[in-house]
Amino acid sequence: MIPKTYKEVIDLGDGREISIETGKLAKQAHGSVVVQSGKCMLLCTVVSNYRQSPVDFLPLTVDYREKFAAAGRYPGGFFKREARPSDGEVLTMRLVDRVLRPLFPKDYHSETQVMIQLMSHDPEVMPDAMAGLAASAAIQLSDFPFECPISEARVGRINGEFIINPTLAQLEESDIDMMIGASADSVMMVEGEMDEISEEEMADAIKFAHEAIKTQCAAQVRLAEAFGKKEVREYEGEREEEDLEKKIYDMAYDKVYAIAKAGSSKHERSAAFETIKEDIKATFSEEELEDFGDLVSKYYRKAEKAAIRNLTLNEGLRLDGRKTTEIRPIWCEVDYLPSTHGSSIFTRGETQALATVTLGTSRDANQIDMPSQEGEERFYLHYNFPPFCTGEARPIRGTSRREVGHGNLAQRALKGMIPEDCPYTVRVVSEVLESNGSSSMATVCSGTMALMDAGVQMTKPVSGIAMGLISDADSGKYAVLSDILGDEDHLGDMDFKVTGTADGITACQMDIKVKGLSYEILVNALQQARDGRLHILEKLTDTIAAPNADVKDHAPTMITRRIPNEFIGALIGPGGKVIQEMQKETETTIVINEDPVTEEGIVEILGVGKKGIDAVMAKIDSLLFKPQVGSVYEVKVIKMLDFGAVVEYMEAPGNEVLLHVSELAWERTENVSDVVNMGDVFDVKYFGQDPRTRKEKVSRKAILPKPEGYVERPPRDNNRGRDNRGRDNRGRDNRGRDNRRDDRKPREDKKED
Repeated sequence: MIPKTYKEVIDLGDGREISIETGKLAKQAHGSVVVQSGKCMLLCTVVSNYRQSPVDFLPLTVDYREKFAAAGRYPGGFFKREARPSDGEVLTMRLVDRVLRPLFPKDYHSETQVMIQLMSHDPEVMPDAMAGLAASAAIQLSDFPFECPISEARVGRINGEFIINPTLAQLEESDIDMMIGASADSVMMVEGEMDEISEEEMADAIKFAHEAIKTQCAAQVRLAEAFGKKEVREYEGEREEEDLEKKIYDMAYDKVYAIAKAGSSKHERSAAFETIKEDIKATFSEEELEDFGDLVSKYYRKAEKAAIRNLTLNEGLRLDGRKTTEIRPIWCEVDYLPSTHGSSIFTRGETQALATVTLGTSRDANQIDMPSQEGEERFYLHYNFPPFCTGEARPIRGTSRREVGHGNLAQRALKGMIPEDCPYTVRVVSEVLESNGSSSMATVCSGTMALMDAGVQMTKPVSGIAMGLISDADSGKYAVLSDILGDEDHLGDMDFKVTGTADGITACQMDIKVKGLSYEILVNALQQARDGRLHILEKLTDTIAAPNADVKDHAPTMITRRIPNEFIGALIGPGGKVIQEMQKETETTIVINEDPVTEEGIVEILGVGKKGIDAVMAKIDSLLFKPQVGSVYEVKVIKMLDFGAVVEYMEAPGNEVLLHVSELAWERTENVSDVVNMGDVFDVKYFGQDPRTRKEKVSRKAILPKPEGYVERPPRDNNRGRDNRGRDNRGRDNRGRDNRRDDRKPREDKKED
């Protein structure tokens, strides 16, 4: 039986379309859609258990995978099977998760899985831009308690014109790469990188994307209605006790407000809040706590959040005593680690990041191997967030999604300031040593200083700041918070990280937790963020004003040299013998790439100190050395032979030629050692290729004065002796007929036809 399918088409306005189809695949999932644009097809399925999990959060898993078969490729590695997700896939998972999670009810705790798979790839379509649309469309076809449809769109800008969901080729020309997630009413997520754009330009890009998203949300609604909108499932919500909530609120509010207003440190404040909670719990009997003990903690946290928010809205004060626009104290240091190629410490309040820089060749580039994208990164940043940075002890289970996301944000912030002609592959590693808010922005700041300390010629320094928002819809009051604490991130309505130079924004990441955030508030937040960024930038440039002119003495220097294509083989040698020996002798690393356009060889030489690099450059010069016919060159004897001496050109060591014994002197030379010895240095004249031997010819005697009375030997007569070579001298007279074999059969007469 052929299943009935339902389909909606979204017009992108420039001839491209996105279709959403359901009814054909994965019908046992609670919701299933195929989203297609061009040849790109994504399958998204959603399932949520009907039983609530015994946890106090939503156990939502968003999984995004790109199948190699989708692009007609094999997975790399020994086992030809997709394994753990790549960083690119993890980043897409995070993009989708951040938009979906806030739209589930707070008391919905069922295990929920959203699985998005790239089933067919189109090189002209970037699939990650459609992942949010696919996830939301599948949820609309399910019975999940979900607030409203959402979608995500990528925005690019070429020559001042905004583009929705640009191709990879268009993105390379674009000065903006932003992903926006939104419902029809509200923007909820922004993430991207920019080429030093203004705050107003960023707001315009968000508005442009939001209009496209509204169309995509409407298509989801039409599809759900055509398919048959399911009744929202009933589920067992959390227990509520209004009287208990009011009682705890009255007991906690004033005490929390007073501690929050005192402006203490993170650990002091946490201990004081914990004491208040324990004192409230002590007012209840054991039986009461057994009955509703979890509710006490829940209602206390609610009262605590209300008190802290009101303190900021009413008095403009924050947990640590700062005003809304105030930045925590900052101290910085560079060149802290003696053996690294570059290092720095950035400390802002109770957040600290130690960054290191390592310089390498193109061989050290980060390889990107995804069905939708292949290539390499010559600049990349890794972010580590160990448990001790928050004073915790917990299991270490590899790199978390959060670490991948924060590292990517910092990388995008800095990479635009690395010049295109930087010869090195640059790796930055940020170790977060203390954390109380915006460790990713501390990574940007420490990364900037470490790069300048390493001698990487950054175009401009970059700083970053995390902004927050506390708003009250009823009163219309709001407060934009500069340089937020960890606690302010949790209790606020917006977490907005923005990085940039003195001239504009280079990257951002924003999560909005309230509906209908006005563009006025958004622009105000961006302007306040700019003031904060510039303040932090001043602290960085006070520590290190400009990139160091050179790399450190113990750091490798990189020299790049181009050579004609025909010399690449000679430099490598048979089986790589020449280049391997050269690397060993000079203690350098040599990498040879071919220019895809000119087909020239690009030789990268990486070594500590000048000696090794100079030796390699001399070898290349020697290889490329071409003597001119008729010119005189200084040579050195490096090998003695019976029939001459092997000499090398002094200006091209390693470039050898045979000086024949006949070209040593005008006089007849019996022994080579009678004229020259090992190590002798003298001049020779270059005659080019000898037509007789087809080998290069040099002569010592040609530049020596001819001895008096010297008589040249007559040229050899090549016809000499021909007259004596008559037929009578060929020895045939002894080959008499009698010597012929007589055992042969007599010749038979030829038969006539």
